[in-house]
Parts: sequence; C-alpha cells; structure tokens
Amino acid sequence: MTTPSTHEITDLLVAWSDGDQAALEKLTPLVYQELHRLAQGYLRGERAGHTLQTTDLAHEAYLRLVDASQMRWQNRAHFFAVSANLMRHILVDFARARRNLKRGGDAQQVSLDEALTVAAGHSAELVALDDALKDLARLDERQSKVVELRFFGGLTEGEIAEVLQVSPRTVSSDWNLARSWLLRELSKSVGSRE
Repeated sequence: MTTPSTHEITDLLVAWSDGDQAALEKLTPLVYQELHRLAQGYLRGERAGHTLQTTDLAHEAYLRLVDASQMRWQNRAHFFAVSANLMRHILVDFARARRNLKRGGDAQQVSLDEALTVAAGHSAELVALDDALKDLARLDERQSKVVELRFFGGLTEGEIAEVLQVSPRTVSSDWNLARSWLLRELSKSVGSRE
C-alpha cells in the first residue's frame, strides 16, 4: 500500500465532515494504518503480555473518532491531534482501572503464586503523567498540548506547529520548557511515594 499524501487525507477528512460516506470508506484504511502505527509506538515501552494490545488501542481510538463524525476536521494534523487526545484518555482510563483493581475493586481472589506472576507495568507512571499534564494545562495550555501531541500522538514538531498554528520554533521551546517542568513534577511525585 502506498503512503497517502497529507493533502489526500485532508481532502478525505473534509469530504467526510461534509457528509460524504464514500470519503469515510476511502479514509478508513489510511487513518487506521496510521492509528495502529501511533498505538504501536506508544505501547512499545509496555511490558510483555500487557493486556491492552496495539490493535485494541487503535481500534478503540478509531471507533471513538468515527463517533465524532460531526467534527469539522481542518486537516490531517488536526485529525491526529484529536486521535492523540483520545489515545491518552483511553490509556489513562485503562491504567486507572488497573490501579483500582489492584487496590481491591472487583478483584478476584488469587493465590500468592498467581499474584506474583502479574507484572506491575507502567500504569502508575501513566496516571502520574496524566495528572502532571492536567496541572501543566492550568499553567500553560499550549505546552500541555505540545506534550500530548508529541508523546501520545507521535506528531512531529512541524505537525504540532500546524495544529496549534504556531511556529516550529515555538513548539520546540514549549517542548523543552514543558519537558523540564514535567520531569521536576514527576520526580516530586516519585519522591513523595517513597
């Protein structure tokens, strides 16, 4: 399958927003492939045997995007920015649910041997990052968006600049500032748990 141009995806998104169902049929394999790539990139760092698989994450994000058919898509970058936000919420919801189950909510009784085989994963870190991003959004909404688009959406600085309608240099500056702030905040939360 040849890689579609940014312009082709944008045209299909706009046509779909205008109610063209044929555009959605053409768009589906193009964006699903990209959603799968984004999900794969994010989940690559997870432990082996993680119960949320790449295809599940991409599929869930796709289904939520199709439900957003009334959305007025601006371009490909806008679509994947919304996708990044959806993936973030799906992953954080999943992590919070896992954390709640670990604390006893609806948990089944298992033997100690069975319990020792369950790996902790990155659920706590993901929830901490989400909490820190919410705090950052209260201080600087754009910096929070830059992190979300880069970390959860896998967008390049150029694509982020297009979505946020700022220069790539501004995106780079926001990324550096936000990353420093998040590292400081996350190290505080790790220190307070110990």
